[in-house]
Amino acid sequence: MENIGIWLDGNIAYIIANKHIKEVPSNIEHFHPKGGSGTRFKGGPQDVVQDSKYLERNKQQLKKYFASIVDFIKTNATLVIFGPAEIKHKFKKELDENYKDLSDRVVAVETTDSMTRNQLIQWVAEFYNN
Repeated sequence: MENIGIWLDGNIAYIIANKHIKEVPSNIEHFHPKGGSGTRFKGGPQDVVQDSKYLERNKQQLKKYFASIVDFIKTNATLVIFGPAEIKHKFKKELDENYKDLSDRVVAVETTDSMTRNQLIQWVAEFYNN
């Protein structure tokens, strides 16, 4: 059985297997909706920010990002998911809900800092050796 590590954040995922790294870009837009007043007077017209549209688009982009990661790990492997952001937990939740066979093979979800390519390879090797 192969041991795979998946380091991910909102911009890119690195899939580490057998000292090789595959990069999977997220293509997620970073939304910064800005609403404001159309006038300086109290009670004047307001710009309406449609948060639900931004959130729905972000949700769909996350699903595509996670699906592109899953395409590279559909093998008989144990998985460790790690990274600096909360997105690793969203990925694990996606696996739990839509990829049960992969979810069962996740051995850990760990918080780590950003790393160089060599540090990623070393971290995965040390994780599975312990």
